[in-house]
Amino acid sequence: MNATQTSATGSTTLASRQRFVNACRCQPVDRPPVWLMRQAGRALPEYRKLKEKYSFIELVQNPDLAVEVTLQPVHRFGFDAAILFSDILVIPEAMGQAYRFRDTGGGVVMDFAIGNRSDIDKLQVERVCERLAYVDAALKRLRAELGEHTALIGFSGSPWTLATFMMEGGSAANCTRALALFREDRKAYHALAEKLTRAITDYLRMQARAGVDALQLFDSHGGHLPPAEFQEASGRWMRDIIAELRTTDDARSTPVIVFSLGTHGNWNDLAATGADVLGVDWQVTLSDVRKRVPERIALQGNLAPALLSDSSPDIVRRETAAVLEAMRGRPGHIFNLGHGLTPQAKLENISAMIETVRNFK
Repeated sequence: MNATQTSATGSTTLASRQRFVNACRCQPVDRPPVWLMRQAGRALPEYRKLKEKYSFIELVQNPDLAVEVTLQPVHRFGFDAAILFSDILVIPEAMGQAYRFRDTGGGVVMDFAIGNRSDIDKLQVERVCERLAYVDAALKRLRAELGEHTALIGFSGSPWTLATFMMEGGSAANCTRALALFREDRKAYHALAEKLTRAITDYLRMQARAGVDALQLFDSHGGHLPPAEFQEASGRWMRDIIAELRTTDDARSTPVIVFSLGTHGNWNDLAATGADVLGVDWQVTLSDVRKRVPERIALQGNLAPALLSDSSPDIVRRETAAVLEAMRGRPGHIFNLGHGLTPQAKLENISAMIETVRNFK
């Protein structure tokens, strides 16, 4: 399929890849592109079937399996973009801090928790991309499979969010240890954030070289920071990553999406990161956000994920239309959820949502 096609009525229809890239750059589109965070995985029966044979980490680390899982939602629903099936914790693992999923109770546990400056000094940055060669292999295969038709998204966790997992030793309700380090030993926190920034930058460059159309930084724990501390603990490090990506031909023109969950008072700080696209979570009104963010920055979001599990197709259609109307006329809207797709999401609700987006005029 070419980048554009002309319908029987004379209107121009973009290929999914071009539609997504145009939206990231606030350029004209025929309709908003649509993809979902966590679209590859838990809600799909074909994914659950694979999980009967393989662990999550086996799926992530085997390029053939990662490609298969990444493509499952694209084949089923025809999303405009595929996002690599992986995990943000591959970076700590590549630096020497492995992770696994708890057998009972859910969540992630690291092999050890970062507790002091000595632990930070032991983290290795130099071989991160070498140790994540399986990601490079999967992305190159995906680029070949998707061709010119469907966009491909790579990603990483942000330095702050990765630091919270690394210092808590896995999943935790609160990020008290990372925040305590930031407040009580700023030099040690900066040492950890600097190492993570270098590792993430190298990793994202590798993904850009593999042919992704956009890179997303997941600042999933940004909302754990008070607004006054957000910039120094999280925002500045994402800004440094994006600025460094812009200095090399590998990633200079690759759009960057920043999704910072729960940081509702920090739109100026988020815009200052240099992101091309800001993700908007479901807890805020999109029509309000569009007034606060410059029109040169695209917005992504923000249907409430619970709607796909707890409501009917008719309600999903109505609420999807409301999100689309809230962004009508503003350049650069990528339709998405305001957080990740839940395992309980109903397939008929996902279909209703996508149908509504595709028919939006």
